[in-house]
Amino acid sequence: MTEAVSIQPAPDRPPRAAELDEVTLARAQRGDLRAKRALVERYQRPVVALVSRLLRGQADPGLVEDIAQETFLRVFRALPKFDRHGPARLSTWILTIASHRAIDELRRRRLDTRPFDPTAVQVASSDRADATAERKMLAQRLSDAIDELSPEYRAAFVLREYHGMEYTEISKVLGIDLGTVKSRLSRARSRLREALAEVYHV
Repeated sequence: MTEAVSIQPAPDRPPRAAELDEVTLARAQRGDLRAKRALVERYQRPVVALVSRLLRGQADPGLVEDIAQETFLRVFRALPKFDRHGPARLSTWILTIASHRAIDELRRRRLDTRPFDPTAVQVASSDRADATAERKMLAQRLSDAIDELSPEYRAAFVLREYHGMEYTEISKVLGIDLGTVKSRLSRARSRLREALAEVYHV
């Protein structure tokens, strides 16, 4: 009987940081350079992290940096119209722009999502298996399996597990209804469980 493999939240899942303060945001909307620089400093790390995870294995750091810069250019063009009192968090709005640009890049490349070849993974025998090495191997397999997800499934999973977004936020970021978010996450997790189960049973 196949042992169930659970997909745990990513260990490096960051806590939700505070948003840019209202005064600085208002100044940035008016074009204040210091405030705009503060906005970039506050959101640059999550934007780069998101783009890097979505494009992992498919782009060099230069492309990730280019997409991050393009994201902020788009942010500043649209920032004057951002509703500070609306339902969307500033971080969610910015990551929406970054997600769309990264997903467009993935689609443009028409990635080859190759099926997992279990013969390519060598699992150490139990008498010499090291717990740390096994964890590293499983973490690598999980990363590879995430890479093999379609852009849509990968985006939903990364936003949930690595960026800690609620389902309603993911719905807004990806422009899909709540049911579709749940369906994509369920299918993504199912595929990741299958990939890890293959590691255990090669």
